[in-house]
Amino acid sequence: MASRREFLQKAGLSTLAISLPLANSFGKTNEIKNDQVLRVAIMGLGSYGTRVAEAMKDCKRAKLVGVISGTRSKVEAWQQKYGIPAKNCYNYENFDQIKDNPDIDAVYVITPNSLHKPYSIRVAKAGKHVICEKPMALNAVEGKEMVDACKAAGVHLLIGYRMHFEAKTLEVVKRQREGAFGKTLFFQGLSGFSIGDPTQWRLNRELAGGGSMMDIGIYSVNGSRYMLDEEPIWVTAQEVKTDPVKFKEGVDETITFQMGFPSGAVASCLSTYSLNNLDKFFLNGTKGFAEMQPSTGYGPIKAWTNQGPIEAEHITHQTTQMDEMAAIILDGKKPIIPVDGEEGLKDMVIVDAIYKAAKIGEKVMLG
Repeated sequence: MASRREFLQKAGLSTLAISLPLANSFGKTNEIKNDQVLRVAIMGLGSYGTRVAEAMKDCKRAKLVGVISGTRSKVEAWQQKYGIPAKNCYNYENFDQIKDNPDIDAVYVITPNSLHKPYSIRVAKAGKHVICEKPMALNAVEGKEMVDACKAAGVHLLIGYRMHFEAKTLEVVKRQREGAFGKTLFFQGLSGFSIGDPTQWRLNRELAGGGSMMDIGIYSVNGSRYMLDEEPIWVTAQEVKTDPVKFKEGVDETITFQMGFPSGAVASCLSTYSLNNLDKFFLNGTKGFAEMQPSTGYGPIKAWTNQGPIEAEHITHQTTQMDEMAAIILDGKKPIIPVDGEEGLKDMVIVDAIYKAAKIGEKVMLG
């Protein structure tokens, strides 16, 4: 717990970051040959940061070259395990110095949600590309600040939407866009699991910005948009809390929410920290359907349609994600489903509306 307190104390310094010379620009990165590797530093060496690091061992276009952490023992362990040079190791107080390190191209921010904005902006001001884990921020206002800061710095802002590159997901999206299911009119997204340790940061409002919606529920928000290929125009929502001790004020346990789309399609979704076996997407149209379960877990993903199962090789999601993000940054590649800051901001606008709708008990219009 001492390291976490130090972590949060140091976070307060983040807003004091000053503008620094740029090390990269969109123009330069788009000129790079497609055999170049994106050199990445991971910020936040917890369980998910470790998962990304392990996945990057198999990347062809991305390489782990640096670390940023407030815990010296973790830095030392990663140095030894991944062969990271001392000059590429930073803490939360001094990582602005990466501006002077030509061996780091991008930083993947994998910290508690409340630190995504301040640390991403500091990375951008240091002239490095930003990859930020989802949700990109605590709310849409913060998300817009991140987008604006990265644009001003001339660096990419990408959000860690690994499912946007997953083969079976992309096949369902392709078929939907080709009209294989007819006019798609309904999406169901069930996102949840039974969360454990009540003292973890995900159940701390100051760190997480909420509860299940900010962690697992955003998959259904995001999934409804790319599965229906539309942006919602209204939301309604209802919150249920069965354990007010574990899920304190401002930390949502379960939220059911609905969204309406311009075509007339509707989405019905569930976000919860109290139930397992809920990782499911269902898309229904006038000519067919697609179903995925599990739909967003680490895999393998299982998917089928009215025509039968969808088959594709399972590749570790984070491996594919980092290679594809390298292609976006280095080659200017345009992904089928966007992963840029604007994409993350759209989700934050919807999440804000869901929380508002649950609070006031009324439909909230978007746009």
